[in-house]
Amino acid sequence: MKIDSNGVDIHVKELGFGHADKPALVFLHYWGGSSRTWDEVIAALPNVYRTIAPDHRGWGESDKPAAHYALADLADDAQCVIDRLALRRFVLIGHSMGGKVAQLLAARRPQGLAGLVLVAPSPPVPLRLPPDALAAMESAYVSQASVEATIDGMLSAKRLSRAHRQQVIEDSLRGGPEAKAAWPRHASQEDISREVASIDVPTTVIAGELDRVDSVATLRDELLPRIPHAQMHVLPGTGHLSPLESPDQVAALIHAFISDITG
Repeated sequence: MKIDSNGVDIHVKELGFGHADKPALVFLHYWGGSSRTWDEVIAALPNVYRTIAPDHRGWGESDKPAAHYALADLADDAQCVIDRLALRRFVLIGHSMGGKVAQLLAARRPQGLAGLVLVAPSPPVPLRLPPDALAAMESAYVSQASVEATIDGMLSAKRLSRAHRQQVIEDSLRGGPEAKAAWPRHASQEDISREVASIDVPTTVIAGELDRVDSVATLRDELLPRIPHAQMHVLPGTGHLSPLESPDQVAALIHAFISDITG
């Protein structure tokens, strides 16, 4: 389905009807991904949830406008989806860039938010990379060769299946040029550390032991102290693409977290 968000059509994948005692799950994907990044995680969850996975503006099947890719724009899109679908109770689940968007949205304390799951999230502080590394990010998704080099050099610690590798390549190349540039140049540099101090819902962080993008050490230093009630779980042998590398483990941790907060 498509949902209009301030004139931008956001593609949304929705599955399941859910149970009355279970919150809906809203999945936000990483920079370079799409709603289908979450397919294996959603498939591994018990069939008791209503799941909603939008494509961020500029990615997947959503519109690719020429501007407005700040974290606030992406958070506004997610809130628009939540409002349009009339989600009375929901858990936000964000991966990498989607994790930073989820932090900002959770900091606004939207009505109905029951919990927050941050999967290999970008921390709330500006991404600290030398200029040459930032430049490399800007060219990471320009060709199949550059995407494959990024998969092998940064994104994945486990060997992806042929289908998942092809999916990452397709999603990365399909992104709009403005969306590809906006994260390394601008949104990753936004400092929302003051805002995340307002997060007041149960929060769990799922980190990859071998993540070379948002490492366990970075999350311990830059994220956990800013959300003091957050708890972190580390997935052994897993890199940054944990929804594709370790979907069963990610799903199990999400389900355990929701079972804990819903009783």
